[in-house]
Amino acid sequence: MTATLQTKELSNFINGEWVTVDSSTAVINPANGEEIVQVPLSGKESVDVAVAAAKQAQKEWALVPAPQRAEVLYQVGNIMKERKERLSQLLTMENGKVIEEARGEVQEGIDMAFYMAGEGRRLFGQTTPAELKDKFAMSQRCPVGVVGIITPWNFPIAIATWKSFPAIVAGNAVIWKPATETPIMAYELAKIFEEAGLPKGVINVVFGGGSIVGDAMVHHDDIRIISFTGSNETGRNIAAECGKQLKKVSLEMGGKNAVIVMDDADIDLAVEGILWSAFGTSGQRCTACSRVIVHERVKETLEERLLVEMEKLTIGDGLDQSVKVGPIINKSGLNKIKQYVEIGKEEGAKLLAGGFVWQNGVSQGGHYFAPTLFTDAKPSMRIAQEEIFGPVVSLIPVKSFEEAIEVNNGVSYGLSSSIFTKDVNQVFQAQRDLDTGIVYVNAGTTGAEIHLPFGGTKGTGNGHRDSGVQALDVFTEWKAVYVDYSGKLQRAQIDVD
Repeated sequence: MTATLQTKELSNFINGEWVTVDSSTAVINPANGEEIVQVPLSGKESVDVAVAAAKQAQKEWALVPAPQRAEVLYQVGNIMKERKERLSQLLTMENGKVIEEARGEVQEGIDMAFYMAGEGRRLFGQTTPAELKDKFAMSQRCPVGVVGIITPWNFPIAIATWKSFPAIVAGNAVIWKPATETPIMAYELAKIFEEAGLPKGVINVVFGGGSIVGDAMVHHDDIRIISFTGSNETGRNIAAECGKQLKKVSLEMGGKNAVIVMDDADIDLAVEGILWSAFGTSGQRCTACSRVIVHERVKETLEERLLVEMEKLTIGDGLDQSVKVGPIINKSGLNKIKQYVEIGKEEGAKLLAGGFVWQNGVSQGGHYFAPTLFTDAKPSMRIAQEEIFGPVVSLIPVKSFEEAIEVNNGVSYGLSSSIFTKDVNQVFQAQRDLDTGIVYVNAGTTGAEIHLPFGGTKGTGNGHRDSGVQALDVFTEWKAVYVDYSGKLQRAQIDVD
């Protein structure tokens, strides 16, 4: 049975209460163009109310022992586990990704709940020898206060858990602005937090557009950190504004990821990895493979195998278990992909497959683009440099391993990279020389696990990481504590024997 929502209109979740606003817009199922629910378009005043509630709640929440804070996350994880199929179906309805991927995303949220709950009994600081007699020195993590998280539509529950769970277990309160296109996961997760017993005001969900709600969060004096995943342009603007306020900011802003296929690679395995990385989530992933850097000796073989397997890809509504490629999120995204295909043709890349808006009788009203393959692309072409965010991949031939590394690194992003080879020496050189935050060997460019840091270099972000224990660095401040039990004044660096 397909999951259904119990309401036709979502509400903000502020201070433990469901709050309606006057203005709203429709959430559209990208698979068929049908309205699912109405989502609020909040104003600045909703942010102000939410921040006031969060600021008050955070004072009490920070005093709760971290292992007890963690118990709430364990409960959240258990509830998510019980509702995994419902959440997965609703995610597919609002986002479009195929149900298999939706289940994987929900599982990622479940894993994150249990992992970060475990941090409630760690949150390790350090003890260290003091340089003076009868003196004790240590450091400890402290919550930042009120944090703002701004999450994208392509992973509406996974990325939200990457950010909110470490923030909460560390003793912060959260203001969360989800993407307007995919608010249902935020609504469902807020209900789960409520049921799990999270105190009122510790998490607050404010729906609305980035230019109003997001901007109000960025400029609010009582929000001390913004954690953002989204476009490079928006992220740079957020960083600039936060810099003026000396506000912490964590950015994850996409990638132009490449799979390197060397001449000794297992071609069948490489084809599987490329198909999953390039066309999973219809290419709408920051870790999607949009470049294949292939050794010229195996280029034709790889092309042939890819074309055969691409013919087998089924396109349609992600709730259909047989479908492998779902819709594009909206018409704007569809138009952007079409424009890049035309750019690729004009630049001289050879179009081998796809390159067109896909339609059939079942999917009228939805937004679909056929999986697309270019070959003989040059590294300097726009389709090989700029993030397309769709099911478009370009093959770039190279003559050597060294050239492959150079081409991989010759873009402004640095999120994920991959190499297929049986040469252990090349494997270790690639690990060292690929300038991305994530490196895969004999696998595609996507498939992050929650206990490792997620993020990239260069234009992908600003050095912070989501997930892993490193996520705690974003949502905590370090405090150094000195305890002098000598009974006299001792001056560091001066009174050392």
